Amino acid sequence: MAQTTRSRTRSRSAADGGRTRRRAAPTEAQQQARREAMAAAHEDMMARLERMAADPVEWLEFIETVAAWGARYSLGNQILLMTQAARRGVEPQMFMAYGAREGSSGWRKHKRTVMAGETGFRIWAPVKRRLREDEREDYEARTGRRVTRDGQGRLPVIVAGWKFERSFELSQTAPIVPWADNYVVPTVEVRRQVKVYGGQQAVLLDGEDPTGVYDDVVALIGAAGYDYALAEPGSGYLGQANGVTVAGEGTRLVRVRDDLSAAQRVKTAVHELAHIRCGHLDQPAGLVAAVQHHGWVETEAESVAHIVCKAFGLDSEPYTDAYVMGWADGDLEVVRAAAATVVAVAREIVDELAPIAPFDGRRDPQPEPPDTDTDAAPDTVAAADTVAGVAV
Repeated sequence: MAQTTRSRTRSRSAADGGRTRRRAAPTEAQQQARREAMAAAHEDMMARLERMAADPVEWLEFIETVAAWGARYSLGNQILLMTQAARRGVEPQMFMAYGAREGSSGWRKHKRTVMAGETGFRIWAPVKRRLREDEREDYEARTGRRVTRDGQGRLPVIVAGWKFERSFELSQTAPIVPWADNYVVPTVEVRRQVKVYGGQQAVLLDGEDPTGVYDDVVALIGAAGYDYALAEPGSGYLGQANGVTVAGEGTRLVRVRDDLSAAQRVKTAVHELAHIRCGHLDQPAGLVAAVQHHGWVETEAESVAHIVCKAFGLDSEPYTDAYVMGWADGDLEVVRAAAATVVAVAREIVDELAPIAPFDGRRDPQPEPPDTDTDAAPDTVAAADTVAGVAV
């Protein structure tokens, strides 16, 4: 059945000689509505973080969702989409922009259209512009960053504000006639198959590790400057831990027990990589034992490992004792910092092991939205969020 949609491009008319019309400037009422919506979105995020700080189960549910979505979104957009989906009673599979009219991006690139009357899911997007000369000193004082010019002597592009962009879930779309309904959600597992096997299903040698990422994880550890090796239990730095990462003067190594199953081995290797990527080895002690300490760093590393492994098809049930023992003691800022680190590092690792590029999956805008709901530039208000029933 054909679906009616609204064109995202601006209309042309004979009266203006075929020139593209400018969108009318937003009214004060529209600007105020946008500010209120951004404030509400920020409040939703803070409320979710507060629940995560107070209840360990909330943290576990959060990382499960991050894993299910393949660590595709930044923390702010992850929570924003989770909140909207819960309110609508939607179990999302894939979000994507409507796409350019010529079919070069978004759902249109995949021969799908957004059905009439569907309301978009909002995500944070930065408003970027080039820094002006008269703003340079104030910008450096506010951010503590020294402004440097590019090769052409120009000042850098900065995030000047925030706006909402819209994204649509797979269930809100339908195939464009005459194309068939053959869209496959680009899960991390599918992306991995495209990268390594050219789209063919991997043949597992022993059935114990479904991810096929172990060698690449070891390569990432090596690229970070760490010597990786399997070792006998109780040897060297390893002790009774499943794995250990050591960073000290003249020593940078990762050791994993050689008697672990293939599945546990890859999970432990990802855990140790997470310690490195999270910056835990920058701590003065320089030594992190992988399964013995149940503090902040272990929660971060274990959460990253769970997200990455589950995204690749290995459900490595996370250690729950780290959470029920109250690792954050209800501290909202600790949880917020940990959540931001976990999401950022997990998506970084996932992207390196299974690039998004083949699926037109541009990651959502970076960096994270600000703590406040201000800074949305008046001339960058997002378009309406509902697709009208007008044929293209």
